[in-house]
Amino acid sequence: MKKFSHSHQILSYFILAVIVSADPSLGIRFPNPISQASGNPPDQFLRTAVFSLGSFWRAESVFGCLDGVVRTTVGYGGGSKSNPEYRSLGDHAESVQIEYDPRVINFRQLLEIFWSSHDSRQVFGQGPDVGNQYRSIIFVNGTEESRLAAVSKEREQTKSRSSIVTTQVQQLGTFYPAEPEHQKFELKRNPFLLQLIGNLAEEELEKSSLAAKLNGYAAELCPPRIQTRIDGKVNEIIRKGWPILQDV
Repeated sequence: MKKFSHSHQILSYFILAVIVSADPSLGIRFPNPISQASGNPPDQFLRTAVFSLGSFWRAESVFGCLDGVVRTTVGYGGGSKSNPEYRSLGDHAESVQIEYDPRVINFRQLLEIFWSSHDSRQVFGQGPDVGNQYRSIIFVNGTEESRLAAVSKEREQTKSRSSIVTTQVQQLGTFYPAEPEHQKFELKRNPFLLQLIGNLAEEELEKSSLAAKLNGYAAELCPPRIQTRIDGKVNEIIRKGWPILQDV
């Protein structure tokens, strides 16, 4: 496939502005490749949450397309080994780090997504993925997050007393980002969407708000209203025939 022209790159940022921003009046911006849409605050105003809920490929998809989530990164947390790798995790769990805008979504709401997106009662794994690396963990940073996590866990337990919620609540230690091939995994399996946003370099892809959103869209794990909203924007571009992709 041919690489996108500069005009196609500009188009990708237009899509980002429309999809990510909650402000419908937002105009077109032409930022540098790793800039965020104007609705996002500077990085120093973002907050960070880390969760483990089975395969981090799926976990990143679940959180990435939520309004207010600016950036997602898969990686390893909860263990004692320094510099873990995918083939040598030690006692770490596959995790997802979420950078979010607290004006749009808060930690309590992220906890609700966490509980609804996996089986917190399954011991030693999630679905067909069995092993310590797939355990359920809420990582907390401070007293208030600890309280919210404990309250939400107790609420989850009251839904059924016949089985035990296995989720751990741990203070957040070092989060180790996973290797590049694991970032935005579902999006990378969809060449059309990758081309639609300009075939970003790996570093740009990892930092891109649009890539985070489309990663969830590609996995069909966005909330229905967001999935429908993105469907509409993608179909509009296809209908207009721009960009046009050609084999070389």
